[in-house]
Amino acid sequence: MKAVILAGGKGTRLRPYTYVIPKPLMPIGEQPIIEIILNQLKNNGFNNIIISTGYKENLIRMFLNGADKKYDLNIKYSCEDKSLGTIGPLSLIRKELNNTFLLMNGDTLSTINYNELIKYHKKSGNIATISLYKRDIYIDFGVVKLNGVDIIDYIEKPTNTYFVSMGVYVFEPEVLKYVPDEKLDFPDLVKILIKNNEKVGGYIFEDYWLDIGRPEDYMKANEDIKLIYNKLGNKKEDFDKNDNKNTPI
Repeated sequence: MKAVILAGGKGTRLRPYTYVIPKPLMPIGEQPIIEIILNQLKNNGFNNIIISTGYKENLIRMFLNGADKKYDLNIKYSCEDKSLGTIGPLSLIRKELNNTFLLMNGDTLSTINYNELIKYHKKSGNIATISLYKRDIYIDFGVVKLNGVDIIDYIEKPTNTYFVSMGVYVFEPEVLKYVPDEKLDFPDLVKILIKNNEKVGGYIFEDYWLDIGRPEDYMKANEDIKLIYNKLGNKKEDFDKNDNKNTPI
């Protein structure tokens, strides 16, 4: 199976760290997040990986030099010369994507089983499946509902629930006909697919997921890693053999 890892973003929310280190190389415990992802993918049966790079591409390639042999993976790289958004980079590798493929952000820490996700997608008949996670957003204020300037309701410190994208997707290759050779972001692609009556579905995931894009989430990921490593699809020895090494950044 084939997976595409999006690793070209500038990681602006994690500055100043990402002025020096590209976000996929930020360490979670003793391993950079992208190495954790590669290990997960390998243990879930993905043998062909394309890493889409951009920002500080040379550091990512340098760090992952030899990762193909280490994880017994076929790893290719695709570098965007200019920003193509969150989905536009697929336009550079469309010839490589002839079958169902996984697309994911290079900063996603999750216990999701990618194999089960693929199986779900194929049974669904979707052209695109988006992994979803339920997030409760707590608002630490009293919220009023207005009719003009008349207050018609008052809710003290409400919690709103949303299903958010995990940054993990499964696509059929037919999606690529909607991806132009220019900048395109994922929300715009979803709207295009829906407008063209394509079947887009969600896969609700209920275990562990964290986007490490914000400093507070990055710190939490480092606190959580030893609690979840046995659920990551990685082997305990894979984690332990890195546990006494210095952080490789």
